[in-house]
Amino acid sequence: MNRKLFLHLLISILSVIAFVGIWHLFTAVLRVVSVNTLPDPMKVFTSFIKKFSNPNPDGATLLQHTAASLQVALTGYFYALIIGIPLGIMMAWNKYIDRFVRPLFDLLKPIPGVAWIPLMIVIFGLGIASKAAVVFFSAVVPCVLNSYTGIKQTKDVHLWVARTFGASHHQKLFTIAIPTALPHILTGVRVALGAAWVAIVAAELLGATRGLGFMIQQSRGIYRTDIIIVGMLAIGICGGILTSILTIISNFLLKGRR
Repeated sequence: MNRKLFLHLLISILSVIAFVGIWHLFTAVLRVVSVNTLPDPMKVFTSFIKKFSNPNPDGATLLQHTAASLQVALTGYFYALIIGIPLGIMMAWNKYIDRFVRPLFDLLKPIPGVAWIPLMIVIFGLGIASKAAVVFFSAVVPCVLNSYTGIKQTKDVHLWVARTFGASHHQKLFTIAIPTALPHILTGVRVALGAAWVAIVAAELLGATRGLGFMIQQSRGIYRTDIIIVGMLAIGICGGILTSILTIISNFLLKGRR
């Protein structure tokens, strides 16, 4: 590990330690905030460990809730990728497709994902499909926008050179435009992941029988703030792991393009 990487890791660890220390100081030592309102870090840590094997008070363990949220979130997310990225590319590359799709896209784009929750529950019920649809509508927008922007930023001179050497329309798209747009596309993929997590938690808060959002909602009803924070930590950990995986994939795909 080089010195710069070690320094960054050390700073990150110290920031977490400082945050937990301040939290402990205000709750367990100074008692500025009541532990009944905001539990101290040790109570949360104990609840976090116990929740791996204890299904109370919401009927499932932490891993079961996490697996349920991941299943739904990744289902909607992958559908958003396989539809949103090609759609954004086609809109940017073909003016007729752009003119046909843009009015509907501009109409749906400002609608937040959580606004779809009641309608999706009415149409699909409380199963996976309704929550996956909410995730899809939240994640597809950044996929389309970033893919569209990336293709539009392809330099005309590059396309002109390709045309001079006899490249076909499809060759220009797949050998010049898409590789040029790849950083923007991958940025959209990462942004969409964050939107997917926001949507799934919101959907589970309002209509679910299992999942991290459901766990948080049930714990709120019985005033178990320690379990609420456990759910929040689980969301953060899952999001961080998935983001790290996407970063590794992005770095691999963009290697040598600097």
